[in-house]
Amino acid sequence: MAGNENGPVLQFAAFQSSVDEGFWHGLSSLKLNKLKTDESPISITGFYAPCSNPQVSSHLTLLTESLPTEPSDGLPTETSRGNRNKCSVPGILYNTNTLEGYHSLDKQGLLKAEAKKIWEDIRSGKAEEDSSVLLRFLLISFADLKKFNFYYWFAFPALVLDPPATLVNLRPASQWFTLQEAESVSACCNEWRMSSLTADVPFFLVSISSNSHATIRSLKDFKACQQDGHKILFAFYDPCHLPNNPGWPLRNFLAFISARWNIKKVQFLCYRENHGFADLGLSLIGEALVQPSQAWQDQQHVPNAVGWELNKGKRIPRCINLSTSMDPTRMAVSAADLNLKLMRWRALPSLDLSMLSSTKCLLLGAGTLGCQVARMLMAWGVRKITLVDSGKVAMSNPLRQSLYTLEDCLDGGDFKALAAAKSLRRIFPAVEAEGVVMAIPMPGHPVPSQEEHNVLDDCRSLHDLVESHDAIFLLTDTRESRWLPTLLCSNANKLTITAALGFDSFLVMRHGAGPLTATDESKAEPVSSLSAGVEEMSMTQGDSKMRLGCYFCNDVVAPVDSTANRTLDQQCTVTRPGLAPIASALAVELLVGILHHPLGISAKAEFGNSLDGGNSEQPLGILPHQIRGALSQFSQMILVGHSSNSCTACCPIVVSEYRKRGLDFVLQAINHPTYLEDLTGLTELMKSANSFELDWDNETDNDDDCVEI
Repeated sequence: MAGNENGPVLQFAAFQSSVDEGFWHGLSSLKLNKLKTDESPISITGFYAPCSNPQVSSHLTLLTESLPTEPSDGLPTETSRGNRNKCSVPGILYNTNTLEGYHSLDKQGLLKAEAKKIWEDIRSGKAEEDSSVLLRFLLISFADLKKFNFYYWFAFPALVLDPPATLVNLRPASQWFTLQEAESVSACCNEWRMSSLTADVPFFLVSISSNSHATIRSLKDFKACQQDGHKILFAFYDPCHLPNNPGWPLRNFLAFISARWNIKKVQFLCYRENHGFADLGLSLIGEALVQPSQAWQDQQHVPNAVGWELNKGKRIPRCINLSTSMDPTRMAVSAADLNLKLMRWRALPSLDLSMLSSTKCLLLGAGTLGCQVARMLMAWGVRKITLVDSGKVAMSNPLRQSLYTLEDCLDGGDFKALAAAKSLRRIFPAVEAEGVVMAIPMPGHPVPSQEEHNVLDDCRSLHDLVESHDAIFLLTDTRESRWLPTLLCSNANKLTITAALGFDSFLVMRHGAGPLTATDESKAEPVSSLSAGVEEMSMTQGDSKMRLGCYFCNDVVAPVDSTANRTLDQQCTVTRPGLAPIASALAVELLVGILHHPLGISAKAEFGNSLDGGNSEQPLGILPHQIRGALSQFSQMILVGHSSNSCTACCPIVVSEYRKRGLDFVLQAINHPTYLEDLTGLTELMKSANSFELDWDNETDNDDDCVEI
């Protein structure tokens, strides 16, 4: 130990840091939701307390509450005061966007900047009012949110005394006080620590009168204590447990005492505790000699500073990986949110992730399309997915239907809806996935009288599912299985997306708004008693524009049984393998576009290269009605089809009849497909079309052949 004629140089025990996992989780959330790519410094708060264990020093700790709620205001974090175990210390955080940026930070410059703040607080007198500023700290960090690695380095800036302070003596406080003084000092220290006004004030004065009575005073009362002629100890909460070294806070305290009051001989108390009460055997009292530096007379001078925390005795940063200690579900959510929030940072600031996560999606069909759509929805942040299917997983399914494995095919196969929901939860535990095993009643598939009750139950269940979800995807493999869901969605004015596949072609479309807006009263009524007048319905939207059509609006016949007399190639879904992922992706992208459009389900059809299309105000781009593609030509086109007043699924007369008759109407449509054609006027339309004849004029008076219609 170096020394001079006055004694050895005073040696200080370094401050030690501790970071709670909650702080890193909070920093991750702060960066994703608010900071984004902003590298501006952030005011944070650390906490420490006097040493309370003779074997272990206290640490300066960062907790979740150390972070600010609003980083943009530049103000220190608001924390509750008066907690004896959490003495608040102001700090500053520099969090970089890259690891290279972290390594290239001007560490010495940052340390000197914080030391300058401490020095200015000493010179201005602010440290007398709020002594915690003497403990300012600095933290630099880089958060690798993909691998959950956090690189960080603490600095506890300490002003360098030049010449250094020398130690005259240092001994346990119990050996320095008389018995009466010791009792009085212990009592007043315990009282100071129990008060909500002073418990977390780290620096204070212990004044001892001639009759051995001790009182504790604030730093701003120093001159008053001097006038009283009392013995004065400069006390501080000492985090160090070592018997021969005072803690790090004493460094700046000595600089403050010397610069502020020009005191050269300082008696200090290193206050330590045991089980929450003053322990004068563990506490230390020492005497130090401080020679003010001549350079301090210069108002522009700032003392040098030290204080970067050592890591295992070396000046290197620390790194912690939280992946092993984090809950797997929480990690999955963080990783999934990261991709979406990065999208919002870079290109889509209006992306509403909370809306997406709360949107309830109903997928009718858990086959090739259903599996792909479910995964795409999860990728977009949708967390509530219900799948409906009555089939079981076959051996041919896993290769094309991405949610199934060979195990799902064994012993006759698991139900697709249940297996798909289970697979979604296995892929992403935070998803609320439910499978419903149910067949969808279909026109052209007559119902025997003994099964009528079960079919009607399925109709009611499907009605309830449609009502309880926000968006419905029609992904079944037959045309007629889409009829009842389309009717129910039109009646409830639900956002509906259809995806259908051919061998090398696909259709993806959004259904237009229903022919009327369902009132709250009608929604509350049971399905068997729904009623509404045709006068309330319209082929147009509120802005007098034609409604967009549904999947059945271009049909001139009612849906019929398309599964009878099928050959092997017709019984299986024969499509090019790449078709389903393309159609599924477009279907989900279409949903996200609708959800973010101000008009939602009523948004007009837009085209990419037309004067009327491509709303530049929509960050996700245009919102088409129909997308038809062909892999044979690697082509895709956008079409629009308006609603038909003869549509068997969404026209006003069909929805009105459903509201009047409820399930009786559905049952008649199922058992007698021509009923829908008669009801909507398609029968008469076909008769009119058949009445047209083509007459060929065979006269050869002139050279031109003519066709007369």
